[in-house]
Amino acid sequence: MKVVRDIGVTLDIVFGESSDPGKLRTNNEDSMGSFIPRSLQKARSHGYLFAVADGVGGHELGEVASATVIEVLIKEFAAAQESTLLAGLLPRIVQFANSAVHDLMLTAAGRGKRIATTLVVCALRHNQAVVSHAGDSRCYLVRDGIINAITQDHTWVNEQRKLGVISELEMAESESRHVLVRSLGPELFIPVDTTSLSVMAGDVIVLCTDGLHGSISDQDIARIVSQDKNPSEVAQELVASAVDADGSDNTSAQVIRIRSVEKVGMYRGRPYFLPG
Repeated sequence: MKVVRDIGVTLDIVFGESSDPGKLRTNNEDSMGSFIPRSLQKARSHGYLFAVADGVGGHELGEVASATVIEVLIKEFAAAQESTLLAGLLPRIVQFANSAVHDLMLTAAGRGKRIATTLVVCALRHNQAVVSHAGDSRCYLVRDGIINAITQDHTWVNEQRKLGVISELEMAESESRHVLVRSLGPELFIPVDTTSLSVMAGDVIVLCTDGLHGSISDQDIARIVSQDKNPSEVAQELVASAVDADGSDNTSAQVIRIRSVEKVGMYRGRPYFLPG
């Protein structure tokens, strides 16, 4: 279990993560990373960052793409101007990460190859979470045992479902369910979906690749993360359950538990702290 505490900030987080290559692969194209502030000032001016990326299966150098995205995100988040609004910052640094992956195709090793990765990234500051994503890696919020998907998959079948062409059941059983319509790398510019939400003490945020949510149900995810265990054990159990159920893909998860938040209000784009 990784603990974030004792730096004098009310936003109190514990988190854990786990990854497994699965039963069929020897390499793991998933990557994970985090930025944890080391001071009260940094916690309030920047916050926390968690990210999961999945190098697209079947594309060469997928593991390089996912690792590059995580590296760029953490570097740019740490270097961001103090108190930059997270809802504006995340899409911007995702674009930087996308450009870095796109540039890999211009290197000697990447020339002539299609390199891509999915991404889901969550930043937290005070009592707010901001999530950006591209592809089918997901973010869930579990509150009081009830799970809600914060992201919507950028897949061909999900686009068909939203148009009413296919049903939820047909989408789940389709052989095309893993075909992406958006990912980092192939294009120089990528549209980024970004969602902001308030978080409360007791909330659990889960970031994961499709090796997890494609193998076990949302209800199973909610049940596992609602246990009275530390987040590292929860992350390991999530990944182990998915691998046992299927194991045909790399599987990764980050589990972020909110123990307390710092209540703030906003005035002219600047936070001010509320009592209690």
